[in-house]
Amino acid sequence: MRIALVSETWSPEVNGVAHTLRHLANHLVAKGVTLQVIRPQPVGGERDQLAERDVHVRGMSLPIYADVHIGLPCRRRLLKLWRQERPDALYIATEGPLGWSALNAARDLQIPVVSGFHTNFDQYAGNYHLGWSIPIARRGLRYFHNRCEATLVPTQAQRQHLECQGYQRVSVLARGVDAQRYAPGKRSAELRRQWGVGPHQPVALYVGRLASEKNIELLADSMAAMQRSNPALAQVLVGDGPARKTLARRLPEAIFTGFQTGEALAAHYASADLFVFPSLSETFGNVVPEAMASGLAVVAFEHAAAQELITDGVDGRLIAPDDRHGFIQAASKLSGQPALYAQLGRQARQRAAALSWSNIGDRFLAHMIQVQRPQHAAAHYTSHV
Repeated sequence: MRIALVSETWSPEVNGVAHTLRHLANHLVAKGVTLQVIRPQPVGGERDQLAERDVHVRGMSLPIYADVHIGLPCRRRLLKLWRQERPDALYIATEGPLGWSALNAARDLQIPVVSGFHTNFDQYAGNYHLGWSIPIARRGLRYFHNRCEATLVPTQAQRQHLECQGYQRVSVLARGVDAQRYAPGKRSAELRRQWGVGPHQPVALYVGRLASEKNIELLADSMAAMQRSNPALAQVLVGDGPARKTLARRLPEAIFTGFQTGEALAAHYASADLFVFPSLSETFGNVVPEAMASGLAVVAFEHAAAQELITDGVDGRLIAPDDRHGFIQAASKLSGQPALYAQLGRQARQRAAALSWSNIGDRFLAHMIQVQRPQHAAAHYTSHV
């Protein structure tokens, strides 16, 4: 069986889409699937060794977000490739120009397509003062996904939200976590010494892009309130982005580590005590189960992964999405309760340890097989916007 994965982003880029695709690709290859990867030209030009064919297309950076790249249209090239090496099914992870080219080429060749709804582009538009474009983005996204045999989303709430907007054939594919990599045992006394914190000094952690869409104003306010509540608290921010300078001014004592990956990232999680995640732009948010698996008490809004995985007061703190003050208050209060955040962290570890990328990979493969059935493969869906 041959599956083509089409994405504007791929590992080693650091984001939720690339992270998820890496786990799925590993699982597919382990199951004997032959992979094609279609993606923009990476900076180093390196080839992915998992793929039978790793196709690099021309790309460009987004004007408002220089470290995000998109692939340029390449329909003719894909038609030529897939006539010669036809995949049994496509998975399109991103709805940029590359994704549109792949969808159009696949429809021409009657190759079944599954899409993923990984990113709330309409919400991102609002964060970057492009609110006028939101209705256009919503219509375009709905048209794109309704031309696919199935659209996969990570949560039941996301499924309901899209179906209310007129999306068709939406299914839930949850996310897993590597509970062996992300584990309390990865706590590092040496790393904490590098941060300049003592063995019993509390550390509040954030992991993610430092950008407007991650609600960084609330992150800064919450971290500052936590330190006022507990002056011994250290603040560690893992990641980078256009808002780093702003955050550094707001949080002059914070430690900025830049992006971390692999075992280094696991050590950063496990060496902290609380995880603060105020973002409302995620469709899932892989950092939440990673923090939980690492034994951290998570403070997050009742949204995306946190809504699916956390029971408030049992294995973390959940705050209503419209309650900004409540978020700051919950984070501040918890920072002064070491026995409680330790207990929440232990419970969070148990909850996250039950998640498995292997099970998620099996379900993904089942979706890709399902759309190859004759009644699916012969269909050419159309939808009114």
